[in-house]
Amino acid sequence: MNIRGRNKVTPEFNMASMTDIVFLLLIFFMIASTLVTTNAIDILLPKASGKTENKKSIAVSIKKDLTYYIDQNRVGESVLESELVSIMASQESPTIVLRAEKSVPVENVVKVMDIANRNKFKVILAVQPE
Repeated sequence: MNIRGRNKVTPEFNMASMTDIVFLLLIFFMIASTLVTTNAIDILLPKASGKTENKKSIAVSIKKDLTYYIDQNRVGESVLESELVSIMASQESPTIVLRAEKSVPVENVVKVMDIANRNKFKVILAVQPE
């Protein structure tokens, strides 16, 4: 008498459901990545090997045509200090992230650093990582 089971278990694995999940994740990340927009002015930064830590700070940008921006608002050079003082008055540890293009003369960068020094603001010089 031959007693064997009629139901055999096959050791195969169906990958169809796994590929569906991978494609759904791919579509999700492609859509989510297009929703992320940067909120900055496009300038070329000098390169360095350090990191810029960004806490609650105000960005001062100097473009190559010597226009000054506080965050994204264009500000004249003559009212730069008064604008910074009024913005920084409510912060505990006021910090300025200074973003100057490569071709900006050093005296313009030093001018912003001097304003920060007179008003006891911390200055972080933003650079592009190498």
